[in-house]
Amino acid sequence: MGEKKDLWDKAAVLLQPVGGGLAALAVAVVGLRGSQVLNDRQAAETNARLYSELMSRREEAESSLRKDMLVSIIQSFLRPSAGDLDSLVLNLELLAYNFHESLNLKPLFLDLQRRLAKAPDPEREEYRARIDRVAREITARQLFSLEGHGDSFRRSIDLDELEKTGRFGLDLEPEEVQVDNTRVVVALRVLEVDRRQQQLFVRLTVSSPEGGAELTDSRAMFSVGFYDFPLIDNTRLANGQRCAVTMSAWSKTNADLTITCFPGEYASLKDRPYIDEVMRKLTEQAAPKP
Repeated sequence: MGEKKDLWDKAAVLLQPVGGGLAALAVAVVGLRGSQVLNDRQAAETNARLYSELMSRREEAESSLRKDMLVSIIQSFLRPSAGDLDSLVLNLELLAYNFHESLNLKPLFLDLQRRLAKAPDPEREEYRARIDRVAREITARQLFSLEGHGDSFRRSIDLDELEKTGRFGLDLEPEEVQVDNTRVVVALRVLEVDRRQQQLFVRLTVSSPEGGAELTDSRAMFSVGFYDFPLIDNTRLANGQRCAVTMSAWSKTNADLTITCFPGEYASLKDRPYIDEVMRKLTEQAAPKP
């Protein structure tokens, strides 16, 4: 005669089918949830891939359009029998507004300036005002962008006083600026003035502050006018940074310069970094944070 089952034995007999059903239900729920998560992930990956392909095709189409536009405009300047002055001014405006971040347009501006000076066209002064207005607007755009990432200051030059100094030039007051936690002293000496083309010939010196050792001195000599755009026309410093000098105003007696220092990664698209700059950036990023 078997032993009499107690209450727990009876409960186990009753609950065993229920437990199996619950386990099966849990497996089904987990399977459905996992399938839903997998489907959502696949849908997200598909959408991301589709978006990437659409953006890539859009960029390719835009690049192709810009290339055709660039070739067409450049040819108008390179043909020996170039078009009329109005067409040349219009083409230069299109180049400046669309390609000022990647092309050095200073030679074209200077060439058109020389053509206008020799042309008998009664509207040549209006054309000169147009290209000067474009140049100042592009310079202002680039300075506004760069000053958000770097540091800048301004200096005014008395042209009459400069001419009295002769070949010795005129020293401007140095300025200490900071870019990416690096402080440098920027000094500028104005050597000559070309009133006809509204240009200054300057010598730039960038050094570490007194007692500092952030970088070795950098020196450069160049001309500065309204057709020098800071993204393109800048001096590469020893630590990979850039320093640009631009003309911001001109009158018969005075000229105003804007000096801007900024990180090298914000320079123009054509200004590729040196390999030592790339290695330095990678080393800084890989270094453990304090």
